Amino acid sequence: MSTSQSNLAELQRAVNRTLHEHWVLYLIEGIVLLLLGLVAVVIPPLATIATTIVFGWLFLLSGVVGLFTSFWMRAAPGFWWSLISAALGIVVGLWLLASPVSGAVSLTLVLVAFFIVEGVVSIMFALDHKRELSGRWGWMLASGVIDLLLAAVILSGLPGTAAWAIGLLVGINMVFGGTALIAMALHARGAVA
Repeated sequence: MSTSQSNLAELQRAVNRTLHEHWVLYLIEGIVLLLLGLVAVVIPPLATIATTIVFGWLFLLSGVVGLFTSFWMRAAPGFWWSLISAALGIVVGLWLLASPVSGAVSLTLVLVAFFIVEGVVSIMFALDHKRELSGRWGWMLASGVIDLLLAAVILSGLPGTAAWAIGLLVGINMVFGGTALIAMALHARGAVA
């Protein structure tokens, strides 16, 4: 056996040990994602409204914190830009909380960007696992491809898709991502440590 083959075999054993040691965490994360995804698929308008409200609170809280820190450090350079950014966060947060249905259209566009980035990242994650020979990477590759397809579906149906797209498509994303993590966890459980 050559040195490079020996190094590759040792690397494979190290990857298998690491995955085997943490397979329960992958399994728990996968099950949680799968269950939340199923709820979102069954009740997409509720999931859409809930997601919009969560984003509203995130913007509002980040704006309030930004406002506080801007005034606290008002002598620092960029005070006015920081103040504008904080005010924008507060306004967007209040708008999303006051009108979650109309805010869903804006969030749908953000969702398209998320699915594109998530799809590319999942595909790269799968290819890294393929290179390391860790097994079950095909599920993660499929998850990334599904994310890219979901982005295309949303874009093709705007603005009508905004009412249900966020909840349904986030649910589908969570179901596939959870399934992929469960498959990887179960494979890692049986891997030789």
